Amino acid sequence: QVQLVESGGGLVQAGGSLRLSCAASGVIFSPNRMAWYRQVPGKQRELIATITSDDTANYADSVKGRFTISRDNAKNTIYLQMNSLTPEDTAVYYCNAYIILRKIDYWGQGTQVTVSS
Repeated sequence: QVQLVESGGGLVQAGGSLRLSCAASGVIFSPNRMAWYRQVPGKQRELIATITSDDTANYADSVKGRFTISRDNAKNTIYLQMNSLTPEDTAVYYCNAYIILRKIDYWGQGTQVTVSS
């Protein structure tokens, strides 16, 4: 069983930076796709960044150029470096692991990011 635990959220001023971490326990089989989503109350969860087993990264237009997703396979951890934050980035951020051949999704519990103006 895979468990994902996010950390690194908090309160930051507009223009600031945060780095989120997502530590995975258990075996995450390859090929897989790791991702960060975010959700604002009353809105659908938004996919903002993905990274595959071969380190191919993709971003939503809303974060492209400001956010960077990365992974450290030795530590079973993925990261989301968030720069130039704006109040519109305020949300609960969720880590996701998708095991491609098994078509199984795992989710973390979420971490709150609040950006003040």
